[in-house]
Amino acid sequence: MMGKQHYLFGAALTAIVASAATAGAQADSVKARAAVPDTERIDPDAMAALKRMGDYLRTLNAFQVKADITTEDVTNDGQKVQLMTHADMIAKRPDRLRVEVVNNRQPRTFYYDGKDFTLWAPRLKYYATVPAPATARELFLKLEDKYDIEMPFVDLFKWGTPDANTNEITDAMDVGPAVVNGITAEQYAFRQDGLDWQVWIQTGDFPLPLRTVLTTTDDDARPQHESEYTWNLAPSYNEKAFAFVAPADAKKITLKEAGPPVVAIKKRGEDKK
Repeated sequence: MMGKQHYLFGAALTAIVASAATAGAQADSVKARAAVPDTERIDPDAMAALKRMGDYLRTLNAFQVKADITTEDVTNDGQKVQLMTHADMIAKRPDRLRVEVVNNRQPRTFYYDGKDFTLWAPRLKYYATVPAPATARELFLKLEDKYDIEMPFVDLFKWGTPDANTNEITDAMDVGPAVVNGITAEQYAFRQDGLDWQVWIQTGDFPLPLRTVLTTTDDDARPQHESEYTWNLAPSYNEKAFAFVAPADAKKITLKEAGPPVVAIKKRGEDKK
């Protein structure tokens, strides 16, 4: 028995040393990156991995993905407050999805059946329904532009399309191997104006995003938005899952449209100062 305990302790120590060595190598790689000239700061392998992930996501006809989301809110005096959310989406391309958002403040469920989009607030028992475009991609754009609503998981539909704006990336690097919830992955870091972001992509034949971290860099507080994803590529569902049926005590409301963007008006001569 003593010999077995010694073996287990030795194996654990070896694993800890190996993990520390990997972390140290990644830290050295990140530090060395700072010395790389700006013209060489986009690693083509990192960009290729991002493209491969996006291309693979486009091949998924039906899938379920769950996310544990942590968002940092910053108070007026600079204190950070973390908000926790769990989101669960079932999607069928190109025109079906249901997203359930669970948190302590504003639980919501979103339905899209190819014809209508419905927002359901179960705590308040309010719902709003508007005509929807023909695809989920068009729906996301309409919700953002017309109603100032950003749906969870929207990036999963943007990756691999022109909406991803990968041309705005100014820095891309392969951080190295990682493990997310027991799944082997490769960690990548990207930078663009006002945003640093990282993505952990599953290695092998299923290059799925397993974790993302977004850091707002044009805010001195540098708030972060973190998501960890759990995937099901063979979900069980029927068409009723995407259609909203109002409960007897539900109240229908009108979805408020976003106002026009605020444009700053300069005084004459102000741009000469």
